[in-house]
This record gives sequence, C-alpha cells and structure tokens, in this order.
Amino acid sequence: MLYPMSPKVVELKRKLESFMDRHIYPNEERFYREAEELGPWKVYPVVEELKPLARAEGLWNLFLPESNRGAGLTNLEYAPLCEVMGRSHLAPEVFNCSAPDTGNMEVLERYGTEKDKERWLKPLLAGEIRSCFAMTEPAVASSDATNIESSIMRDGDHYVINGRKWYTTNATDPRCKICIFMGKTDPDNPDRHKQQSMILVPMDTPGIEVKRPLPVFGFYGVPDRASEVVFTNVRVPKENMLLGEGRGFEIAQGRLGPGRIHHCMRLIGLSERTLEKMCRRVRSRVAFGKPVSEQTVTQERIAEARIMIEQARLLTLNAAYAMDTVGNKVAKAEIAMIKVAVPNMACQIIDWAIQAHGGGGTSNDFGLTQAYATARLLRLADGPDEVHRNQIARFELKKYSNA
Repeated sequence: MLYPMSPKVVELKRKLESFMDRHIYPNEERFYREAEELGPWKVYPVVEELKPLARAEGLWNLFLPESNRGAGLTNLEYAPLCEVMGRSHLAPEVFNCSAPDTGNMEVLERYGTEKDKERWLKPLLAGEIRSCFAMTEPAVASSDATNIESSIMRDGDHYVINGRKWYTTNATDPRCKICIFMGKTDPDNPDRHKQQSMILVPMDTPGIEVKRPLPVFGFYGVPDRASEVVFTNVRVPKENMLLGEGRGFEIAQGRLGPGRIHHCMRLIGLSERTLEKMCRRVRSRVAFGKPVSEQTVTQERIAEARIMIEQARLLTLNAAYAMDTVGNKVAKAEIAMIKVAVPNMACQIIDWAIQAHGGGGTSNDFGLTQAYATARLLRLADGPDEVHRNQIARFELKKYSNA
C-alpha cells in the first residue's frame, strides 16, 4: 500500500468492522423505519441505544486530529475508519463522528475560548447535545459565499443577528443546542472576504424559528436533517464572536477542508457497500437464460466500479496526507479534486446498482435510493462541483502564468 495503516489503526478498524456487523447492519431497517415514522423533529431511539455501546468499546470521537480530546488520529489515519462508518447512514452518529457536529467541534477546538469549549465542546464530545451550521441562504446563490446577506450587527455588549438560512443540517433535532452562524459584520468592506464573521448562537435564544425540515429527494431526516431557519433580532453576547470580526472565511476554510474529506471518505465506504449489493444481486438473478452477472454489460460496469473506487480512495488518501503534512490551506487543490471526483464516482456506481436491481432499485427496500440521495447531495454540499472545478483550473493555470 502507498499509505499503510499503523497497528493502532488496524486494530481500530477491526473493532469498528466487528461493531458494524454486530450492531449497525442488523439495526439499519429499524433506523430507516424510525426516521420515516418519527420524522425529523424527533430523536431516533436506535441511535441513542447504540451510542453507549460504541463508547464502551472505545469507538468514539475518532475524527478529531491534533487534539487530546479525541483519538489523536491524523486525517490519513482516520480515513479508513471513516470509510467503514460511511457504509451505513446509521453509523456515523453512533460513533459521534457525524456532520455537522464533527466540523463544529473542530471549529470550537481550534477557535473557541476555554469558556466556549466547556459550555459547548464538552457536551458535544460526550454526545449529549448536537449542533448546526447556518451558512447557506435561499435568497442568494450561496455557491459564492460572499453573497450571503445575513447580518451580525454590534449593539453595545451584544450582536444582533438577522437572516434566513436553509440546508442548516440538524436544526430540527431536539438535541440541537448550539448554532455556528455566518453573516456580515462589515458589508461595506472593499475586501469581500473580510465582510463575514462567524458567531455562536444558542438555539434557545429568542428570535430563532426553525421553519421547516427540508426533504432530500423525499427523505426527511435521512440522509440529513436539512432545515430552514429564520433569525429575527437574535441577540447574543459579544463574547460569542469566533476569532474576531471579519474572520468568517478564515474559519470556513479551516472547517470545510476536514468536512469535505470526511464526506469523501464516507462516500467511498458507501460505494463499496453499493458494489457489494450489486454483485450479490446480479449473481442471484437470471435473465434471458443466464445469470445477469454473465451479461457483458454487467461485467463492464462492475469492473469500472472497482477501478473508480480504487482511484477515488487513492486520491482521497493523498489529500489526507497533504492535509497532515502541509496543512489544509496548501492542500486546497487536493481537497477540491476529491470533492469533485468522489461524489460523481458514487453517483455513477449507485446508478448502475439501481439498474442492476431493476424496478426494486428505485424503492427504499435496498438502501440504494437513500444512498443516491446522499451522493447527489454531496455534489452540492460544501461547494458545488462547478466551484471546485474552477478552483482546480485556476491552480493549474497559475503554473503557466509566466509562460
């Protein structure tokens, strides 16, 4: 292997795979049923039942690098573990490794005060509360984050927050207690990347209204608890400002880099699981006198799927290595490349698997529609393909600026 796993990671991966076999896969049907019956405003009992089991086995907060609060793994070490968790929608939260909490915990670890860490990071790390991240807005093209119009205005010892956000993941969860909100503190600053700030907003603050859950391809609560939230004259203490006014983009880059790579790691696991389902299905079905697995079009798709997964994994491990060795900022190109390549890879493989399952593939019985919703969403979340492709092209063209 180009990126061999350390003995510590090998052992964690073994324990994680065992836990998945014993507790995650057998409870998936129940998880989807609870999500559908209880809806996005409720806690799903199966998740809360499994969390203590994961914690007792030491499979908890594996994601947090450069910190003694988590497992102390690098991005490269965490990658194969995150891939295993990505095989099931149920798994990440059970191990306290789900978005957006992971990104928010990393923000609090890097940029929060000791008071912030005690009040918010500590219960998040314990899995006692959840959090949300309010950035995207319905009134503007949020692929360009400088378009964000929400305001954070200083008023004495407080900031007053106004804005309408959507795709604010987790906001409908009754355990969601803290929001990281991005808005403008200096809308007239000539540097458009210094207009924005991020601030901590407790979800019980007057003026916050969680308007509605947003479905993702008809799913509420799975794969995300996407939500629309309105903030009207929400007042929070000035101490809630993260890092300082005008530093929202700086925080966003620190947050979104790890978030993007975690999404890609999980998608590789989801793609592996999907390919497994596809292979089992085509070996068990006969059409036109021979198993579907013997149809050359099927074999071609299986071969292409294997090639695509291996390519995506190597690209993702390379990005993780770059983040660990030169930092997120220098590794921007590597992160952007996986953010384009991996969701597109996953969408294609899931599409082939749906085709292999016939009409049943379009139902919810095989987990393929849920998988596709996740993969397709991630061609938009944390920046759409087009933005990342433009960025990659600019990096490439810059090499020839003196040509």
